[in-house]
Amino acid sequence: MAIAKPSIPKGTRDFSPVEMAKRNYIFSTIREVFGLFGYNPIETPAMENLSTLMGKYGEEGDKLLFKILNSGDFLRSVDPQLIADGNCPKLATQLCEKGLRYDLTVPFARFVVQHRNELQMPFKRYQIQPVWRADRPQKGRYREFYQCDADVVGSDSLINEIELIQLIDEVFRRFGVRITLKVNNRKVLAGIAELIGAPEKIVDITVAIDKIDKIGLEKVNEELRERGLSDEAIARLEPILKISGSVEERLGQLEELLASSEVGSLGVKELREVTSGALALGLEAELDLDVSLARGLNYYTGTIIEVKARDVEIGSITGGGRYDNLTGVFGMPGLSGVGISFGADRIYDVLNALDLYPSSTRTSAQVMFVNFGPAEAAASLKMIKQLRSKGVCAEIYPDSAKMKKQMTYANDMAVPYVAMVGESEMAQGKMALKNMTTGEQSLVTVDEAAAMLQTSK
Repeated sequence: MAIAKPSIPKGTRDFSPVEMAKRNYIFSTIREVFGLFGYNPIETPAMENLSTLMGKYGEEGDKLLFKILNSGDFLRSVDPQLIADGNCPKLATQLCEKGLRYDLTVPFARFVVQHRNELQMPFKRYQIQPVWRADRPQKGRYREFYQCDADVVGSDSLINEIELIQLIDEVFRRFGVRITLKVNNRKVLAGIAELIGAPEKIVDITVAIDKIDKIGLEKVNEELRERGLSDEAIARLEPILKISGSVEERLGQLEELLASSEVGSLGVKELREVTSGALALGLEAELDLDVSLARGLNYYTGTIIEVKARDVEIGSITGGGRYDNLTGVFGMPGLSGVGISFGADRIYDVLNALDLYPSSTRTSAQVMFVNFGPAEAAASLKMIKQLRSKGVCAEIYPDSAKMKKQMTYANDMAVPYVAMVGESEMAQGKMALKNMTTGEQSLVTVDEAAAMLQTSK
């Protein structure tokens, strides 16, 4: 009987050493910028109590939570009638007490409330960890993926939004990725709902208009009708969605349109402060005001941010916004926060598509020592120890195989230098160091080799 080839679940991926070198470059770049802006790291468990996660992402989000089956005799306390009826939602609540985290924001809110007496406010944290969503896998969308979040809680100041926009700009400047950084404000969306006479339909309106880039205005209007909006309300909404011009010109148009709405006017004022503050400091990103941008309406209350790559067709690669009362659901109301999340897996795909990785991410060791036999290997290992103490990444081929095989390995691993220590080199306490790109070879001491290898990084 043939043994089935092992596989992994759809929507997940394996990463080879070469791929991991690229991913670690992404993580280290983002981590370095987070630190540059004064954010400190925390970690939370992969699984949370379902009571922590449920109800925080809307009805659709609840469906996408991976739930963990209780251990032991998990059927013992389940109502048999639920099984007979096939009542999956209620069954899940009795079979599962825990779930894999859907994002890093809700666990962060739980962390803040749980450790409130230990934290200095405002509290700035970053977190780089995987999350899981029971979504339908497709290009750029995975069931397991990493998020890189930065949040600050305990401050209402819009300086935080301006700083986060600068942080995003710096990360993608370092990556060399051209981006469009879209902004909006939840209060503007509330004002629009008021203006068209349907404040109670704000969720329906924003869910529909958030799809305008994907399905177009006509399809959005159809969806709005299906969600119960009148033709008159849709007609009043359409010119708002069509506003154009520079960021300043769009703000001017919004200011006039929403003049009668107190909440809408406040949203425009906040948008003006955030965009002017960010632009005054200088941005390499293209800043765009998008009145259709909604993102996670269930907890955003102010500024909304979304980032798209300009040279690769892929979904959002960064997003975020302000949430004024997310911790309220955990018994700590009134704590304002704002944060962003980098989608590391999509950024990985963008950098691959544009081939923007530095050459240093494609190599393992800086130098590989050829193995000529036991005595030569022993001498090489002493030199390798000295090189490593100087910060040089070095290795030795473990077997005294044919020279061709060892050199092929070095080529395949993209090792830039090969060191050879034979009888004559051992007698002189030196090594023959060969540049694998140019073919140049020189007889050098360990100190000389270290200096050459360090400058070639």
